[in-house]
Amino acid sequence: MTAKEFHTHMPAALDSPSDESLLARYRNGDGASFEALYARHRQGLYRFLVSLSNKAELAEEVFQDTWLSLIRSTTQPQGRATFRTWLFQIARNRLIDHWRKHGVHNPLHDSYDEQMHVQPDDTSGPEQQLSLSRDQARLDAALQALPEHQREVFLLRLHGDLELPQIAALTGVPLETVKSRLRYAQQKLQRLLAEEVPA
Repeated sequence: MTAKEFHTHMPAALDSPSDESLLARYRNGDGASFEALYARHRQGLYRFLVSLSNKAELAEEVFQDTWLSLIRSTTQPQGRATFRTWLFQIARNRLIDHWRKHGVHNPLHDSYDEQMHVQPDDTSGPEQQLSLSRDQARLDAALQALPEHQREVFLLRLHGDLELPQIAALTGVPLETVKSRLRYAQQKLQRLLAEEVPA
């Protein structure tokens, strides 16, 4: 393969613009850049909000509010913050604002009244669907068993795909604390998920 052929076959993702440049383009009137940002981050952001809030309806409301805030905002991510960190910070703040507004004292320890299940595709049989549902329910229950601060760090890493220093900046705690919270969360989840499920 020649050098020219190699470059022709290189994935387009290598040439894709950064989040920050897409944001700048959007601010200059390029609507397609916003669509690209939304497509990149919507799934992780929504999953983070659902897992943290425990309520799909609330997660949807905060999710929409987060993107509206971004559309209305004229500011850029500050300092060394990346767009992703900034976006998750906005979402986290909106969720905390919602809890404060409704007088919720410690929402992440409230009862988990709305289970979110994997949506199996139509081709899977009932046994497979039941297995998927059980696995998702076990994961949900294990996540809810984590202390609030451990769960938040774990979800920011999992759904936000954030580096540990970014999580430390976002949550306002020292990096070593973030590391230990993540380690404890992973250990506890592994222990809970390894437990035998009664037939």
